[in-house]
Amino acid sequence: MVETQVVHVHYWAGAKHAAGTGADELEVDGAVSLAEVVRRAVALHPGTDLERVLAVCSALVGEQPVGSQDPGSVQVEPGATVEFLPPFAGG
Repeated sequence: MVETQVVHVHYWAGAKHAAGTGADELEVDGAVSLAEVVRRAVALHPGTDLERVLAVCSALVGEQPVGSQDPGSVQVEPGATVEFLPPFAGG
């Protein structure tokens, strides 16, 4: 029997509010791109502002900032955690 593999997605601040939850788990068959994680996360929350919010979020994959890398080229391995952090006011 094949064990289900997941990518853990955590939303913070405005992203959490837009998703209506603090976290999701996405079932995967292997590594997926960060762009695919975003697409699937948005699909889990239709009719929300999540897509717009995630477009301005910073992303961490396994505690490593993605920065300006192309989300299509960032690979997310099964078992990894992806965190979405909206811009914060203040400093």
